[in-house]
Amino acid sequence: MNAIEVNHIAKSYGKVQALDEVSFSVGKGEVFGLIGPDGAGKTSMFRILCSLLLPDRGTATVDGFDVVKQMREVRRRVGYMPGRFSLYQDLTVEENLKFFATLFGTTIDEGYDAIKVIYSQIERFKDRKAGALSGGMKQKLALSCALVHQPSVLFLDEPTTGVDPVSRKELWEMLLMLKERNITIMASTPYLDEVRCCERVAFLDQGKVRGIDTPERILEEFRDIFMPPPISSPKEEGTDDPTSNSNATPLEEPSENVIEVEHLVKAFGDFHAVDDISFKVKKGEIFGFLGANGAGKTTAMHMLTGLNQPTSGTGRVVGYDIRTEHEQIKRHIGYMSQKFSLYEDLTVAENIRLFAGIYGMKSDEVKVKTDQLLRQLKFEEHKDDLVGSLPLGWKQKLAFSVSIFHEPGVVFLDEPTGGVDPATRRQFWELIYEAAGRGITVFVTTHYMDEAEYCDRISIMVDGKIKAMGTPDELKRRYGQPDMDRVFTYLARQATRSSD
Repeated sequence: MNAIEVNHIAKSYGKVQALDEVSFSVGKGEVFGLIGPDGAGKTSMFRILCSLLLPDRGTATVDGFDVVKQMREVRRRVGYMPGRFSLYQDLTVEENLKFFATLFGTTIDEGYDAIKVIYSQIERFKDRKAGALSGGMKQKLALSCALVHQPSVLFLDEPTTGVDPVSRKELWEMLLMLKERNITIMASTPYLDEVRCCERVAFLDQGKVRGIDTPERILEEFRDIFMPPPISSPKEEGTDDPTSNSNATPLEEPSENVIEVEHLVKAFGDFHAVDDISFKVKKGEIFGFLGANGAGKTTAMHMLTGLNQPTSGTGRVVGYDIRTEHEQIKRHIGYMSQKFSLYEDLTVAENIRLFAGIYGMKSDEVKVKTDQLLRQLKFEEHKDDLVGSLPLGWKQKLAFSVSIFHEPGVVFLDEPTGGVDPATRRQFWELIYEAAGRGITVFVTTHYMDEAEYCDRISIMVDGKIKAMGTPDELKRRYGQPDMDRVFTYLARQATRSSD
């Protein structure tokens, strides 16, 4: 008997057909991937199999129990880890684990053997609130919560979104250990290295299964979606000089610095989240700001964007002092956070008008530029759609476009493509290149190391300090590594302080 059986499942939301006659099976103890672009129907499928959503038609069983007629039995046997972490941020690590154990009628002690390998890595932080943990630590806690009642089937819906490459590798090492206990694992992920960890994958697109096979065969058959050709990087036409800027026009020699940081420090008591960093970023440069979870990237970005004050050191952004002129900085930069700075209950057009007003743009200019933007994004027919109804990738492209609508001197992007499929990420980076070509400096953090290759220069933070800086090619040569993923892993593993 298979662990999961899905037969002709269909689900629609109004006029949107999320799932259309979906069928597949998963063997006991198999690691099975459900992959596809944003809006393909993956999350709907997960929620149906966890008995959290009713299908319109079709049948599905988990461990032989019907997900509609026997949902109580199904819920006893499944663990579910959604992409946005099913944790209570105001509860401590131990309180979260105790809550989920109680929910399933068990205790931490009874389920400890099932989670020992994972939970032991964070148990020393059991009195810390979940909201104060790094992405990697939250991930381990969420997985422990999903396993504490010893399920036979584990569902993971993009569990590593927003998590650095080293922590992602650690999670998948844990998952493969679970397989040895004959736990069936069904996972979705936008990361190709994680797709390759699966034994088989089903490719879901527009609610339909387009193929089921080994990862390599599916990735090759649909390589235009999963492995689109790399976009032409501006740095390829420049030199390997880390101070060069291939986006600059001939009139910008030497190019002006848009960001200047000297000995910047941010301390919280005795803990130095940012510990004496210095760097410069030129006009029109795409500058990658990398580091593992907890390395200090977001804290540094908050100081540069006027959201937080430094403990010591100096910095200037678009000519303004980060200590004394943070309000001026906010008016002359763009910012896009991981949470997306859009209002979900407003339409596309309303969001554009709102932010244009915040940036002080004139109404005539707003109307012309709004029409141009809608055409560029091919959103003309969706201008009156609520942002909350848009696929994740669409939201990201809109959020980025809104963040540079007022043509700022620099735009800060904090992991802008987390959880998005490769084809959509490629389109997003085309927008970034267009912005850089217009002279907008792009300061970007990312956990996708293929995106790091697209940057003009990269800095990598470890333990609050900048451990390395240079062009991608320069860093690969310096550390003798074939790609930026290996460079990042090599440096990140040298961290001495905990990633929490």
